[in-house]
Amino acid sequence: MRNWTHRHERINGLDMHYVEQGSGPLVVLLHGFPHTWFSWRHQLGALAAAGYRAVAPDLRGMGQTTAPTDVEDYRADRIVADLTALLDHLGERQAVFTGLDFGLFAAYDLALEHPERVRGLIGLQNPFFAAYDRVPSEVESERGREHFNHMSYYNDDPDHACADYAANPREILAKIFHILSGRADFTDVWAHPPGTSYRQALPEPPELPWPWLSEWELETYVNDYARSGFHGGVSWYRAIDLNWEYRRQRPQTRTRVPFYFLGSDADVDLAHWHGDDPIEQLREHHDDVRMVRTVSTGGHLIAMENPDDVNRVFVEFLRDLDRTNPQ
Repeated sequence: MRNWTHRHERINGLDMHYVEQGSGPLVVLLHGFPHTWFSWRHQLGALAAAGYRAVAPDLRGMGQTTAPTDVEDYRADRIVADLTALLDHLGERQAVFTGLDFGLFAAYDLALEHPERVRGLIGLQNPFFAAYDRVPSEVESERGREHFNHMSYYNDDPDHACADYAANPREILAKIFHILSGRADFTDVWAHPPGTSYRQALPEPPELPWPWLSEWELETYVNDYARSGFHGGVSWYRAIDLNWEYRRQRPQTRTRVPFYFLGSDADVDLAHWHGDDPIEQLREHHDDVRMVRTVSTGGHLIAMENPDDVNRVFVEFLRDLDRTNPQ
């Protein structure tokens, strides 16, 4: 039985939706795109049962939280302000943060700018910011001239992407979730030529239900995105240059809070966006690496694909933090 509590509150100028369960030390779970709080449905109860207060917000632009129209509103400092305001609203000085993709990068930004608000970090699949030695949109556009590239697609043709997704929310969500799972190979999309849409480049997924996603679970995402549209999520991609420039100006480049990491052997991000052997590079980006774990099954979406493994490791990390850094 799920004991989720849904909240709709005015936070940092946004109408923010978040879900919470449990009591105890706070753990905040931050999603990526095209996700919502619902991607943490398996973790909320497990963390609550282990004695923690688990909170999963819909990040700005996605789910049931306000979607600003200007790309500048998706800059890292605006997102960090959302998170500090959420902590204030929850009446908490600090929390453990974890996330995936944009959500985890937001947690890294928060830890760099306000380490006093971050009790610890749990990295999931994305060990640190992707490395670009020049403006990211230029790099991705060059790749997009060689073959289909979703990063350049969102930046070069965002209006088409948003319109195409809005007209076909169920299809695009099912296709993206499938290609990011351990049962597909994301590099298949690179076989398509420039000018292909993401929806066309993605292979057809198998019929639902899958071992880790049911019809009603997909419908939960479809319902939210059919209502909100995809502009907010795509805007996180469109802000990539703004955030690259913003982060380059920041004097602190290494997190100093306790850091834990969990990845999977089949993750596309670990394989293609973080350089050679990113696990060996963790200490170049995080001063206080505590524990690293790897699971052998599941793709990028292991929190949904392998929730038992993820929950077990998350609780292991949190228990270690409780012993070494008690509140």
